[in-house]
Amino acid sequence: MTKVVFGNAAIEGANRWGWFIGHFITPNEDPRSTETLEVKWAVHKAGDSRTQWAVNNQAATLSILINGLFRLQFEDREIVLTREGDYVLWCAGVPHSWLAESDCTILTVRWPSKSGDSVVMTTNSKG
Repeated sequence: MTKVVFGNAAIEGANRWGWFIGHFITPNEDPRSTETLEVKWAVHKAGDSRTQWAVNNQAATLSILINGLFRLQFEDREIVLTREGDYVLWCAGVPHSWLAESDCTILTVRWPSKSGDSVVMTTNSKG
């Protein structure tokens, strides 16, 4: 088994919406293949958004702003990440959506990494 892996997060995640570590990596012997966590490197253009509400049934999520302005919408509040290093952490079961207020880069870590855990909701949770 390989014990050291290196590469480029943007390139390796390009075919998986930015996700480059998690249960979806094959072969299973690859150190990036794990059910412990998933890691995403996302580069968004101003105006990119996820307007549909989504929820992770098992995983907690941590999003950290590398650069730019990034807005996350939750049932009871909006949080805008404005400074490098700003972050938001939310627990499993919390619906969310997002909007890139400017060109931005976000690093997201989700744990655990389980197939089918991220679900798009059919109605707006804010009701």
